[in-house]
Amino acid sequence: MAQKAISFAGVRLVLSGSEIYRDVSFDVAEGEFVCLLGPSGCGKSTALRLIGDLLPVQGGTVSVGGKSPKEAWERTAFVFQSPRLLPWKTTEENAAFGIEMRKPEVSREARLARAREELAHVGLGQDGHKMPVMLSGGERQRVSIARALALDPEIILMDEPFSALDHTTRTRLRKQIVDLWSGSGKTVLFVTHDIDEALYLADRIVVLSKKPTRVEEIVTVDAPRPRVPEEDAELLRLRAHLVSVFERLEEGETVDA
Repeated sequence: MAQKAISFAGVRLVLSGSEIYRDVSFDVAEGEFVCLLGPSGCGKSTALRLIGDLLPVQGGTVSVGGKSPKEAWERTAFVFQSPRLLPWKTTEENAAFGIEMRKPEVSREARLARAREELAHVGLGQDGHKMPVMLSGGERQRVSIARALALDPEIILMDEPFSALDHTTRTRLRKQIVDLWSGSGKTVLFVTHDIDEALYLADRIVVLSKKPTRVEEIVTVDAPRPRVPEEDAELLRLRAHLVSVFERLEEGETVDA
């Protein structure tokens, strides 16, 4: 197995008197695409905040490339559910904004050039002059992906980035993110509550329980890409299994790994 890009070992977390995590443990290998899947409110996004040093680890350990989140935060970049674009900046300036904030020593010309490269990769090479209001929802999300890629991170943390989009746009962006990731060597940890999305994207799926959260099981997805989940017998089998896991979680039962 490749070196560990992310490791959770016995992580415990209590917020406002509520136990969020109870002994959460899983690893993500370098270059791997892993989906965090679980019911709403189970703490999927919380994992990304711990990795990004936005929340302190209270028990157990979280490591990023063998370092603490505080030491390794520059290795990561976020793509959020909302694109979070600045309305007074152009598409190009928004794509460069992460570099501006993280590496202020980089010249404006250099960061805009880097932004243009990544906008081209996400299919917006001719739209750098546009303001966010001129873009569709899917286009705005692609700008946020370009902003993350422009930082050239080792690890990309994606927090349900397609959930607010229509089905057609979601389908197109899922394919695009797989194409961008393939061969890049980058590690992706992708939060979702959509079983079909996880089956389309992931090398492995880490299934989280309801709170207090633990890892219910880890599912390996060996199907070749590009994937058509509704036409692949193994993916259909995995889908049926994951649906049964969710049903039992909703009923409050423990699922055997």
